[in-house]
Amino acid sequence: MTVTQGHPVVEETLDPEDWDELRALGHRMVDDLLDYLRTVRERPVWRPIPPELRARFRVPVPRAPEGAERAYQDFRDHVLPHPMGNIHPRFWGWVIGTGTPLGALAEMLAAGMNPNMGGGDHVPNQVEAQVLDWCKEMLGYPLAASGLLVSGGSMANLVGLAVARHARAGFDVRQKGVRDAAGPLTVYGSVETHSSVRKAVELLGLGSEALRLAPVTDEFEIDLAALERMIAEDRLAGCRPICVVGNAGTVNTGALDDLGALAALCERERLWFHVDGAFGALAALVPEYRRRLAPMARADSLAFDLHKWMYVPFEAGCTLVRDAETHRRAFSLTPDYLAHAERGLAAGDLWFTDYGVQLTRGFRALKVWMSLKEHGLDKYGRLIGQNIEQARYLAGLVREAPDLELMAPVPLNIVCFRYCATGRGDAALDGLNQELLIQLHEQGIAVPSNALLGGRFALRVAIVNHRSRLDDFDLLVREVRRIGAELAARGG
Repeated sequence: MTVTQGHPVVEETLDPEDWDELRALGHRMVDDLLDYLRTVRERPVWRPIPPELRARFRVPVPRAPEGAERAYQDFRDHVLPHPMGNIHPRFWGWVIGTGTPLGALAEMLAAGMNPNMGGGDHVPNQVEAQVLDWCKEMLGYPLAASGLLVSGGSMANLVGLAVARHARAGFDVRQKGVRDAAGPLTVYGSVETHSSVRKAVELLGLGSEALRLAPVTDEFEIDLAALERMIAEDRLAGCRPICVVGNAGTVNTGALDDLGALAALCERERLWFHVDGAFGALAALVPEYRRRLAPMARADSLAFDLHKWMYVPFEAGCTLVRDAETHRRAFSLTPDYLAHAERGLAAGDLWFTDYGVQLTRGFRALKVWMSLKEHGLDKYGRLIGQNIEQARYLAGLVREAPDLELMAPVPLNIVCFRYCATGRGDAALDGLNQELLIQLHEQGIAVPSNALLGGRFALRVAIVNHRSRLDDFDLLVREVRRIGAELAARGG
């Protein structure tokens, strides 16, 4: 209690009354978490949430203290047993990374420091700057480029395309807005381009019609001849093409566009070249793929995730932009209350708010920085290569099975296949495989996701999991064939 002008004042804090008690609880949390991760293989990948558990999350906000012990008990009893499952060795759904034990501890350390990474003269900003330089180095991108850690691939694509709009609009789009364009500003990619690109185009005010999607080859790579025709026809129609998006690993099949040819096309046509390398960009760490992905270094902007094939905990995405000044001009806005100083905390040249949307930013860089220090870059290259070999192994198992069908080439780490029951047409097989996928989830066996390829439903296994082993894929194929046969026998 404090006395001010003769009157008692009760001043509260959120720090614990008993630090030793919280310390003991914190040690127990760390022990429980590490045990949970160590034994993850022993549990189902995923379990449905019981109705009575759902009801626990529909109660009003607590008005009185329940205490740290009770909060942790509720977490351990009701939250921890029902995860998404992506920490499990047999989680291969969508392209969702696994995380690591040290990465989880690094998140705790980052939260303890709790810096705002918008800017200023403090060492956490130096950590992010170093992580960005390491990202450029490992992908062969120019070290003079700028960059920004963001929440993930969607925001990374938005940042890259925002800079593209600013650089290629032909007028001051920040001041005038897209309404001042002489003709519609258009962006190009393939039909396999991720939906986040469309969302970015919409958010940038261009409208979804501005995203022109070219067809793909049998390998699901962009059809370059068709793309060139689309650009030429749009120019004749009064449009202003500004950007081409190349895919370094498409979401459905992992296809790699011919990035060298796209870079050359963009140079000829004076278009911004953006590469969406959400997960596939990091295949450049594998010697076999280094040459194929080397043209990423020619991109004007490059988007990728560190929480996918670098396995760090969510969230950690990255945008790199070749021309640092163009990047800064697309976002920089410094009012008086954020003025940079010559000395003090507001000094320094690392103001990440000048390069993206966020003013308030978390310390994402620490888990990346500590993870790279823990394992070294070469081990990440080996793990990515291991996932690619596992995809090839699974594809081989599918080819050998008489009742399974491979639905697409396997250029990287994604395998698309389906169960085939004798005498059933495509529509019936679609329904059977949809139910098969749900059964894999509900029985806690594995979590693939799905893809529609040529209008047909496929089970899709995307391997960005450092815990997966070859026998996990043996089990997957065995269980797919078992469940498929059971469904077919009962007319499912």
